[in-house]
Amino acid sequence: MPRPMTITEKILAAHAGLDEVEPGQLINCALDIVLANDVTAPIAIREFRRTGLEKVWDAEKIALVPDHYTPNKDIKSAEQAKVMRDFVNEQGITHYYEIGCMGVEHALLPEQGVVGAGDVIIGADSHTCTYGALGAFATGVGSTDAAAGMATGEAWFKVPASIKFVVTGELGPWVSGKDLILHIIGMIGVDGALYQAMEFTGPTVEALGMDDRMTVCNMAIEAGGKSGIIAVDDTTRAYLDGRAERPWTEYFSDPDAEYARVIEIDASQLKPTVSFPHLPSNTRLAEDSRDVWVDQVVIGSCTNGRIEDMRIAAEVLKGRKVHENIRLIIIPATQEIYRQAMHEGLFDIFLDANAAVSTPTCGPCLGGHMGILAAGERAVATTNRNFVGRMGDPTSEVYLSSPAVAAATAVAGHIAVPEDLE
Repeated sequence: MPRPMTITEKILAAHAGLDEVEPGQLINCALDIVLANDVTAPIAIREFRRTGLEKVWDAEKIALVPDHYTPNKDIKSAEQAKVMRDFVNEQGITHYYEIGCMGVEHALLPEQGVVGAGDVIIGADSHTCTYGALGAFATGVGSTDAAAGMATGEAWFKVPASIKFVVTGELGPWVSGKDLILHIIGMIGVDGALYQAMEFTGPTVEALGMDDRMTVCNMAIEAGGKSGIIAVDDTTRAYLDGRAERPWTEYFSDPDAEYARVIEIDASQLKPTVSFPHLPSNTRLAEDSRDVWVDQVVIGSCTNGRIEDMRIAAEVLKGRKVHENIRLIIIPATQEIYRQAMHEGLFDIFLDANAAVSTPTCGPCLGGHMGILAAGERAVATTNRNFVGRMGDPTSEVYLSSPAVAAATAVAGHIAVPEDLE
């Protein structure tokens, strides 16, 4: 009989062709999808060419998404995108998403059914761990590893130990998956799950919608995690049905599987949370941060640019105006989310509030474009990182929050919760 295993260990064992694996074991796994973007793909393409191979391993299992500096902000970014475009045409890569049908990669691939439950996915972007929300093992790698994946369809891993987060209790008003994961990162630190799989379970997690689940898994890397994962349930199946382009496989942790740690969280005690500069783990309650006045608010990114995020922002902004000292930038994460928000009338609410609405792009999250901060400026953003200089000048500051807190802040001019606006 195989040893009792976690969901992560089972997925890796299956893709390594083994009956069982254990933490620390080095394995070689077959891959289901290899991903890269306009920042990392050109490097991966260059390294792929150094192999001497003429063709990628499988043109249908590589996804290239130009999203970081697109629409191109300058000549260099246009050249980066052209390297991708030429490679796609040369290799016949099917999962390529050009401007007009693209989106932020980690919102786009689940939406388009490219990734699914039971997959092993590597991406040359650290937030590839988002796809764990679908019950997949997904992790970020360097561009060289992505090149090797494009060439061979395989990658090697050290099997990670798992931390189990058991979340119980009902979330309070305006408390979301973003607040849950910020609380966890604040509790264990930015290296609290270093090279470990973060497995999220319990009634509270089961009650989360897919958008919130993706937010939670997206930020596993901000706690040092190798991956984040949530087991498949009816919510996952409803999302994948009619969407997934390939059959998927469901894996579940054995009841007696071994974990490095088990951490229990009472979600009923959580409140809207903010990460202060310059680490995601530097968390405080939003209600205790009202003395922080800001210059810009960004609602979007692979963390919080999905339709539920747009709806929450609209609920807070409806009938209100953005503070005169605030620039509010709202970026739906994909074209489909953009279209849906528009048809639901959310754009009217945003524009009536004096917000700017952008085409899908990573843009300001990485300090790329569409909202760069000047020296000394502060921003509240629904993004995932607030390191020094992350969104612009090294003396600028980024505060991470949920869409509800971000929208309330945009109206108040300082960090606020929606109740402050009543």
